[in-house]
Amino acid sequence: MRSAVLENDIQRVIELARKGERVDGRKADEMRPLKVEIGFAENAEGSAKVTLGETVVLAGLKVEVGTPYPDSQDEGSISVGAEALPLAHAEYESGRPSAYEVEVSRVIDRGLRESKAIDFKELCIKEGEAVWVAYLDIYALNGQGNLFDAGSIAALVTFQNSKMPKIDKENKIVKGEYSGSIKLKRLPLLTTFVKVGGKIFTDPSYMEEKAAEARFSVATTDDDYMSAMQKGHGGSFTVDEVNYMIEEGFKNTEKIRKQLKKDKLL
Repeated sequence: MRSAVLENDIQRVIELARKGERVDGRKADEMRPLKVEIGFAENAEGSAKVTLGETVVLAGLKVEVGTPYPDSQDEGSISVGAEALPLAHAEYESGRPSAYEVEVSRVIDRGLRESKAIDFKELCIKEGEAVWVAYLDIYALNGQGNLFDAGSIAALVTFQNSKMPKIDKENKIVKGEYSGSIKLKRLPLLTTFVKVGGKIFTDPSYMEEKAAEARFSVATTDDDYMSAMQKGHGGSFTVDEVNYMIEEGFKNTEKIRKQLKKDKLL
């Protein structure tokens, strides 16, 4: 059950939203400050730490040699997992993945996969025998809202700055040696919105997520493709609201990519 304090905070968020205001003073379409750093995990093929406002996530990539799926003998694969660590928020618990963690990982995965950002055929080592399998794990270190977008940024930067292990003639990884990288053909990113008090807000904080009637995420690419979308919570959006969020999603991700390129991370 929600505490009286939380209920009061939620009601305050809703009351401000009805007036078009946000608790932290941001405009409706304004993201929180973004900071991205790479190279945190020495034993990973790539890693990135993303700070979005007070939300902090860490992503790490491990690449292994595996066997191809029966229906795609000449393609490698990726797997995205997300974990909201108990140290990140009092609400998060250890154990089996929560519905929220599963949703975060699937939406980030879908944005990457359906954009065709990664050519899985390029991850084939020997057709029918050996392929590269990339495991991307995303951890919430401070859960103050919108793990979707923070995780999406972390995933993109991690893949973009990854390195591929070197293998010997028997397709076994040579530890400590690398050769090449995973090349991205597109640069997909998520933008997440919530409806609070009938208003649409970009990049929701934790309290805005709690107060939200509905949530919507859209993945857009640098060459103007929409690769994924996800509706969350029980409320609804009008067609005009959906069109507005998609349009804002393209604008928002363009700004993020410009920042990442300026910081030489893309």
